[in-house]
Amino acid sequence: MSEDRLIDIETKLAYQEDLLESLNQLVIKQQDRIDMLETVCRRLLDRTKDIKEPDEVGGDQYEIPPHY
Repeated sequence: MSEDRLIDIETKLAYQEDLLESLNQLVIKQQDRIDMLETVCRRLLDRTKDIKEPDEVGGDQYEIPPHY
């Protein structure tokens, strides 16, 4: 194998390793964001479960008046 060809291969490998590391860091950031969003969604679901339905609070205010 010629010296130039070996240098080209080593250069390509170095670029690929750098790209792989950059992509790995991006995946880590995305996973952190996904985890945070899942936590927010869980909290929102818990809060909506705590909110009572209009029928439970005071159904009279949403009933159709008798003259209809």
